[in-house]
Amino acid sequence: VQLQASGGGLVQAGGSLKLSCTFSGRSFGSYAIGWFRQGPGKEREFVASINGAGTNTIYAESAQGRFAISRDNANPTAYLQMNALKPEDTAVYSCARAGGYYQTHQESSYYYWGQGTLVTVSS
Repeated sequence: VQLQASGGGLVQAGGSLKLSCTFSGRSFGSYAIGWFRQGPGKEREFVASINGAGTNTIYAESAQGRFAISRDNANPTAYLQMNALKPEDTAVYSCARAGGYYQTHQESSYYYWGQGTLVTVSS
């Protein structure tokens, strides 16, 4: 199982970015996918998660209403659409595959992690 996040970059406050998480391995649609981030000098934190079918999602309070997680099981990829970005959203964003089907915020539930992609939001 391999995951790779991409799509990060430099954006001005108020702007948007869409991150992608490509997946290689079996049974992509059987497992939840989560996005996490780690800002400078901060611990890694949960951002969003989506269940295996892509029908249920959960978000961190900081992401609610601004970010949207989605997935395409036919082309094993997950996405994180980020709108109204703020300087405090600056972080390395990583995607991860959970050990189960249901969306979860618990970091310990994620077994496979991809390399992150850096998002920098300028003020």
